[in-house]
Amino acid sequence: MRKYLSPLLCTLFGFALLMSWYLPIGRDWWFAVDTRIFFFFNQYLATSKPFLYLVAFTNLRPFDVVAFLAMLLIYAWQYRQMDRAGRRWMLAMGAAMLLGAVFDKVFMESLDKVLGFERASATKYLTAAGYELNRVSVLSGWPAKDWASSSFPGDHGMFLLIFVCFAARYLGRRAALLSLAVFVVFSLPRIMSGAHWFTDVAVGSVSAVSIIMGWYLLTPASDRIIAWLQRHGDRILHRLVP
Repeated sequence: MRKYLSPLLCTLFGFALLMSWYLPIGRDWWFAVDTRIFFFFNQYLATSKPFLYLVAFTNLRPFDVVAFLAMLLIYAWQYRQMDRAGRRWMLAMGAAMLLGAVFDKVFMESLDKVLGFERASATKYLTAAGYELNRVSVLSGWPAKDWASSSFPGDHGMFLLIFVCFAARYLGRRAALLSLAVFVVFSLPRIMSGAHWFTDVAVGSVSAVSIIMGWYLLTPASDRIIAWLQRHGDRILHRLVP
């Protein structure tokens, strides 16, 4: 039973964090945090051209590829340091990480059906509430993402955070810290533009990853899946890593 204490604590933390946002008792407090952060960034869109175009550029759809490339560079850096067996293991680990992302996504979609997380992005919600906002897509003239009909949880932040967890579990402290920096840097643009609320990431992404990755990475589950992928994918891995 003791070996399940860590994933159990992660689960309790994840659900407590989620409920602190979902239940009425904490909703006003989180909303106050969300709106303060949103308006803090929103004011500078109209007063600072460099900030406006920075936010606009980092919210263009093609910029999402940069986040993927940043994670890929961290992965490739570790990959190059491995021997042949280690590289084959890393390919299996990467496949297990993608599988973990699927688990997380399915879990949150299932939970959404039960609890109903439908929530418009900051710009859409506050515009409907009658606030006059600075929209990055309007001010810059660029097709930057600053509006969403449903923004909770933050899928973008969730997938980045899963990579952080795998890096911390398997790739060492340096890779974990670099991955954490990627998570922060590439989660911020959506929050600054108003395409996501702060809590879409700080509550939605973090709670989902805490619950699923706790059981996936802090138990033998991920190790067994990686071993299974190595064993049954031997022919494919042999061709990929001659």
